[in-house]
Amino acid sequence: MEATITLEYDDAETALAISEAVSPDNLEVPAGLSVKTEHKGNLVVSEIILEGKMASFIATIDDLLSCVSTAEKTLHIAKMR
Repeated sequence: MEATITLEYDDAETALAISEAVSPDNLEVPAGLSVKTEHKGNLVVSEIILEGKMASFIATIDDLLSCVSTAEKTLHIAKMR
């Protein structure tokens, strides 16, 4: 199973910050799973590949999006200060 998730931000600086915030989660993954996240201009692109069960695939996507949401909220609060 494969998925590409593309998120668009207002500027490249925000995309870079979000990409860097979630990329450390991509270092240690179970066998059969590959998660790669990078920024391209004002986009954050995550590619997920899993050789396994659908439930694990969905959980991986959910975890990634949860981490992105947390990074977005943190960045928003930091910009307000």
